[in-house]
Amino acid sequence: MLTKTKAYALKGLEGQAVEIEVDLTPGVPAMEMVGLPDAVVKESKDRVRSAIINSGFDYPIKRITINFAPAETKKEGAIFDLPVAIGILSAYDQIPTNCQDGYVLLGELSLDGSLRKINGLMAILISGLQNGYKKYIVPKENQAEASFVDGIEVYPASNLSEVVNHLSNVSPIPRLETKKFNGKNETSKYGVDFADVKGQLKAKRALEIAVAGGHNVLMVGPPGAGKTMLAKCVLTIMPDLSFEEAVEVTKIHSVAGVLDASQGIVTSRPFRSPHHSITVPALIGGDRRAKPGEVSLAHNGVLFLDEVPEYGRTVLDSLRQPLEDGVVTISRVLQTVEYPACFTLIGSMNPCPCGNYGSKNKECTCSPSQIRNYIGRISGPFLDRIDIQIEVDGISFGEFKDKASGEPSEKIRERVVKVREIERERFKGSKTRTNSEMTNEDIKKYCEVDRESQNLLELSFAKLGLSARAGFRILRVARTIADLEGSDSIKVEHIAEAIQYRSLDKKYWK
Repeated sequence: MLTKTKAYALKGLEGQAVEIEVDLTPGVPAMEMVGLPDAVVKESKDRVRSAIINSGFDYPIKRITINFAPAETKKEGAIFDLPVAIGILSAYDQIPTNCQDGYVLLGELSLDGSLRKINGLMAILISGLQNGYKKYIVPKENQAEASFVDGIEVYPASNLSEVVNHLSNVSPIPRLETKKFNGKNETSKYGVDFADVKGQLKAKRALEIAVAGGHNVLMVGPPGAGKTMLAKCVLTIMPDLSFEEAVEVTKIHSVAGVLDASQGIVTSRPFRSPHHSITVPALIGGDRRAKPGEVSLAHNGVLFLDEVPEYGRTVLDSLRQPLEDGVVTISRVLQTVEYPACFTLIGSMNPCPCGNYGSKNKECTCSPSQIRNYIGRISGPFLDRIDIQIEVDGISFGEFKDKASGEPSEKIRERVVKVREIERERFKGSKTRTNSEMTNEDIKKYCEVDRESQNLLELSFAKLGLSARAGFRILRVARTIADLEGSDSIKVEHIAEAIQYRSLDKKYWK
């Protein structure tokens, strides 16, 4: 007897419907799987058999042929265990014929028949909804994640028996209720605040500009100056995640298997800080299953690289595409997938191996060649994609003992949110979201400068040896500074401040 069940396969963040055909015929008992299943799918033979028997059902002593269609799509993971088991039970008349029609079945089976959590469920549900599939049976451990997708019917099950009873209409599973998203940013949950950072007014100002316009930042300074704490404080001044942004981040984290199952959705912007020993596939994404990397896990949040020169040069240069395009493309033998990677890059580094070059408090012990070699680990094309470069020096004892609190993150965040609203209105109807993403056409339209500003730009090009890309980035930063000041036009003082954030080009890399 032949039966069919519906499942879903993932290709990056996009789902594709998979029809599973189960055919039982007389012959030597065996199970054959066709349709490009991977090793994990093939291993489901033993999982499904044990789950069926241990759930109290009869297992057919026949030849079982299972076809995964379309055949050219690679089928990966244990997500197909449940639909295969239901297909076998339906073909063997253990449940009413075709009772599974209209359902998409998803879940990994344990040997005792219980259902385990699967990865990538939100991406599957959204893709399925877009393709007209509205009824799903999923593992109960995934119910929090599924509850944020509106417009579908989700039935969370704990084990195979519950699924069979539901499909047989013996004991229907209650439909999962949809939840409302709450992404309100509470700065107290981060454990850090700009009010706790002593001194460093210039660095705070630069980071405020960076967050307001979505610009990338590189902080240069000696050990202990507070670079890491400043980077961690950035999340406290970022706008709340919208529901659309939260869904984008959740899909990525779910596919990567790092989503908190109890929460079901990411409610705060991600902060990723990979170790300097990270490989290119781990940073950009890869392995044989083309999983998302750190740049995608940081989507809509912050990617923090501590001690940038310690990272491999090929690792740093691999960031050039996502920094420029906001996406990363991963190509493997059987598939090419694209993941979003729109993040704010914050890098920190010492100015030399000992960390004291240029410090007003300590003496540098490095030779000129050591400093050159250390700084030279960062390529010019990578630096060109950094909008803001700032020096962060150690604080004085007077600043350290000062008990007065600085400006709290909440106040800074209010100004950032106002600028983001200006940008949202400015770029309405286009793919551009922030000033840092402005195209050349956008720059011509929104970054017009007067003669005095043009002269200042010309002088900076001559003295700093800037590239055309760096010049455009100065204009983008100046646009953000003008927005923070509430100015419709870019003035010479905005250009002057933006140029200051490129001055380290001349000091360290020229």
